[in-house]
Amino acid sequence: MTDVPTLADELVELQFDAEPLHAAVLGIDSTRTGLGDVSEAAEQEHRARLAELAGRARELDPADLGEQDRITRDVILSRAESEIAHLDTRAVEFTVSDFFVAPAAGLLTILPMIAVRDAADGRAHLDRLAAIPAFLDRVAERHRAGVAAGRTPVGHLVRAAIGHLDRYLADPAADPLLRQPAPDDDFAERRERLLADVVRPGFAAYRDTLADEILRHGRSEDRPGVCHLPDGEATYAALARLHTTTERDPDELHRTGLDLIERLADEYAEIGGRVFGTTDPREIFTRLRTDPGLRWRDADELLDTARAAITRAEEAAPRWFGRIPPQPWVVEPVPAAEAPGAAAAYYLLPSADGSRPGTYFANTHQVTERFRHTAEVTAFHEVIPGHHFQQSTALGLTDLPLLRRIGGFNAYSEGWGLYSERLAHEMGLYSGDVALLGMLSMDSMRAGRLVVDTGLHAKGWSRQRAVDFLREHTPMPLVEISSEVDRYIGYPGQALSYMVGRLEINRIRRAAERALGKRFDIRAFHDLVLGGGALPLTVLDRVVTAWAESR
Repeated sequence: MTDVPTLADELVELQFDAEPLHAAVLGIDSTRTGLGDVSEAAEQEHRARLAELAGRARELDPADLGEQDRITRDVILSRAESEIAHLDTRAVEFTVSDFFVAPAAGLLTILPMIAVRDAADGRAHLDRLAAIPAFLDRVAERHRAGVAAGRTPVGHLVRAAIGHLDRYLADPAADPLLRQPAPDDDFAERRERLLADVVRPGFAAYRDTLADEILRHGRSEDRPGVCHLPDGEATYAALARLHTTTERDPDELHRTGLDLIERLADEYAEIGGRVFGTTDPREIFTRLRTDPGLRWRDADELLDTARAAITRAEEAAPRWFGRIPPQPWVVEPVPAAEAPGAAAAYYLLPSADGSRPGTYFANTHQVTERFRHTAEVTAFHEVIPGHHFQQSTALGLTDLPLLRRIGGFNAYSEGWGLYSERLAHEMGLYSGDVALLGMLSMDSMRAGRLVVDTGLHAKGWSRQRAVDFLREHTPMPLVEISSEVDRYIGYPGQALSYMVGRLEINRIRRAAERALGKRFDIRAFHDLVLGGGALPLTVLDRVVTAWAESR
């Protein structure tokens, strides 16, 4: 019978076979070629292999396993079952947007992040570039199959994807696929020829498919949710389970979001009274949106503020964590071609081989309309003590199977990011009350996500209703609300992971504090939560409960 670590390694290989870019961007195997196969036949074969592996994991009796093997078995089952559930949604058929979860936008986001250090890396990367037209042809075939089956994308997101590709094609000199330093002249010359003769024509052909064949079938802004697709209710319920690793249903999540928004009013009244002299949340929202003193002068000011906040967090971290990951971090602007439809910020973990630091991308598009009060909280979420700390720690857990070091459970990772925003307040990292209003603003957004994501995809809300809800119940900048709503439309269920994860981590911490009383050690708790790699929330609960009982 296969042992647990071997099964975990098999699952990683299955995942890398299906998505070779994942291995390359992580720096685990930079010579792995290809872009994966999104054809129906390939996905069904991958599904069958996942199901077979999950079956072997179920045959292992947890009672016969040591603690870490029991945890790894649970991770294997959760990862395999989640991947099967995602394949069953047939998301590639209807996922078209300018956001990086869509196939074309994803290539233009991820490919530039792969390190090309020598001739072997160069050959593999040129192979990836050469594979782009065939990959996009298969994506186009899946879109056509989706249209035939009634699984159609959202029309205005298709237009956004076309606009993104138009911007890309209009400026070859700024091609993000030129971003990697060339290891030698031969690579540089061959890359230039590939981009001109193969890659850009491939993107242009896909762009024309969207414009000529897919756009006219796009759903209207009144019907953007997956509930409007065949079997859409079941699809969204599966996505909600996948992204939260809980059994909370969409109705419960919707109510939770509404309750949280109501409770935040008291905190807004307290801090807003000190900053603006008013306790009315709506007046505070208006001031946050309209006060010219809360805007950036330029992109450099935004980026420098983020760097300063992260540096403060880095200096304070040893008082709150026993294990400090050594990987470096950098702050960079979102590339210009992606920025109009991109999120306000996002993070790319460092490569396992050390060739790329953890990178925090801040969106400087229309920077003078973006809010300065959210800069610190976003930096804490994305870098320290948030994603950079969590993901870099995981990469360093060399005593665990690779599966657990690179694992992807949104509710754990995004829950930790959101937990970090409030933890930063405990750590005394915020520069003042204005920055604390930024922290509350992010809480409002994540609570609003529970309401809006379930509203769109389970309750049939229109896009405008989602926009109006966030305008009324959060102080988010108007420039970001539309792109945020489009993100929720194009990535169903993912927005649920943030607040569900934070609520669960808080609940688990409170239970440990009650059990241990004065013996509770915050540094030991944080090291435990981060020291097992990404886990389903139910597994994390069991791990922390056992830890508290053992102490």
